Amino acid sequence: MKGFLKTFFASLLALVIFTIIGVIVIIGMISSAASPDKPVIGSKAVLVLNLSDHFPEQSKDNPLNALINKTENDIPSLYDLVRMLHYAGKDTAIKGVYILCGSNSNGFAASEELRKAVMDFKSSGKFVIAYGETITQKGYYIASAADKLYCHPQGGVEWSGFSSGMLYLKGMLDKLEIKPQIFYAGKFKSATEPLRETQMTDANRLQTSVWLGDLYTHFIQAAAASRNLDTAVLRELAQKGSIQTAKDALDHKLVDGLKYDDEIKKVISKALHQDEKDRINFVDFSEYAQAADFKQNFGDKKIALVYADGDIVSGSGDNDQVGSDAFRSLLRKLRMDKEVKAIVFRVNSPGGSSLASDVIWREISLARKEKPVIVSMGDVAASGGYYISCNADSVFADANTITGSIGVFSIVPNFQSFFKNKLGITFDAVNTAPFADMGSSTRPLTETEKRFFQAGTDSIYHTFKSRVADGRKKDIAYIDSIAQGRVWTGERGVQVGLVDRVGSLQDALDCAAKMIHVSEYRLKEYPEKKNIFEQILNNYKKTISTRLVKEEIGEKQMGILREVKKVQQMIGIPQARLPFLITIE
Repeated sequence: MKGFLKTFFASLLALVIFTIIGVIVIIGMISSAASPDKPVIGSKAVLVLNLSDHFPEQSKDNPLNALINKTENDIPSLYDLVRMLHYAGKDTAIKGVYILCGSNSNGFAASEELRKAVMDFKSSGKFVIAYGETITQKGYYIASAADKLYCHPQGGVEWSGFSSGMLYLKGMLDKLEIKPQIFYAGKFKSATEPLRETQMTDANRLQTSVWLGDLYTHFIQAAAASRNLDTAVLRELAQKGSIQTAKDALDHKLVDGLKYDDEIKKVISKALHQDEKDRINFVDFSEYAQAADFKQNFGDKKIALVYADGDIVSGSGDNDQVGSDAFRSLLRKLRMDKEVKAIVFRVNSPGGSSLASDVIWREISLARKEKPVIVSMGDVAASGGYYISCNADSVFADANTITGSIGVFSIVPNFQSFFKNKLGITFDAVNTAPFADMGSSTRPLTETEKRFFQAGTDSIYHTFKSRVADGRKKDIAYIDSIAQGRVWTGERGVQVGLVDRVGSLQDALDCAAKMIHVSEYRLKEYPEKKNIFEQILNNYKKTISTRLVKEEIGEKQMGILREVKKVQQMIGIPQARLPFLITIE
């Protein structure tokens, strides 16, 4: 027995020591990855702006990147990128920017802010060169701001106009004998169309043609101004399908030349005034973010920048959602913090739960009584995203922002026929009151229950319009005339009174500073980032699973899968949100 105990305790001690050493090693690896040495940029550096990267509203550090893939860096946020481009214009180490514009993974409003930042950098007198093998229209929108724009001799430039499509599911639901019982307020509220129609309604086609036309006009005007071309000529090129090859793009002056990658490197070397054989000092923005002191915070007064990015849901939500509980607590904390003199609320959300939206709206209303609250809209601030925006002191939007969509809907699916006729499954129940199982997905709603649901939807819609009318200081009848679920661009939103001014996030921050009478301030961004261990625990499963699924089914199919998941989360909960899935090509 003594021998056994001796062996047992010796093994246990070895295990404990091994575990302690392992934990120390892992902590060391994580600390090294999370706190890298400040890189040295060197001289004659060229920043590389790869538009195929999606720049999120708020940077989210993922320490797993350093452990899984040593070469994969965290992508900076959109606002960080804008600030870095501004800082780089004055940084003597940076001589130019090289834009890889084959594709663009960012939304139209984000692209608008990036384009303005590129123009700001250009004003410093430093060069901007753009290149893509095949250049998409969204990529061209930013790249056209460059001094020189090139494409591959066998590539080309997409120039076919914009198209917006929706996925319609009614035919499939009919075949499966699934009946979505839908209640909505607003003739333009198209979010439920995929479930109740097989094609666009006249109202939706009208609103889509207007907002899509606005985006296209802005694209054409920007390209015409930068390339010194006539807007009518550019429209005609798309109408006639004139741009089919790289040579077509060159002949019509959409690009400055057709070059291979090695020839582009020679162009950049010449701009740097260095020998073609010398290595070009390319620097990506992830590396530059660690080297440059672009977040300059001066002054005693603090401005809080709060990112509301994602679907609006009840509860805490996850990293990609706007959880009502989490944001209620955060906004309350900032409201009561005397050091915070103003709040800039950056909204990038298609909406979601109407109740969760009202919870956040309430906190914005309370905060506004204590200090200035400025809203800055990103790619999308519509439906519930507009609900939480409408009561600010001032509302900024990019010209290409999608906003409005003031309307509400509810969905109660009826699977009774599907289960019975397709699967041979039936249901029965005992109720203590006539409406005890109201909303059950295993039977159709009665006429009385349908009236209840429609009355609830209409009531929420009236409340929504009232919130907007109070916040925008407009008559509710007027708000109803521009509501009805209709989608507007940010530029048109100014015309109808939903937005105060077309401007970037920086413009909104400048407005906040002006309202508290300062030119310099300390900026604090929220929600605050989690500590290193929380990040690892939260990111591990999601990073691995998302990457595996995306590699198997592709990015576009991944988007459809996300939308199907959203449908499941909407059942029985009144929604203030945009259509499930809109694609713009």
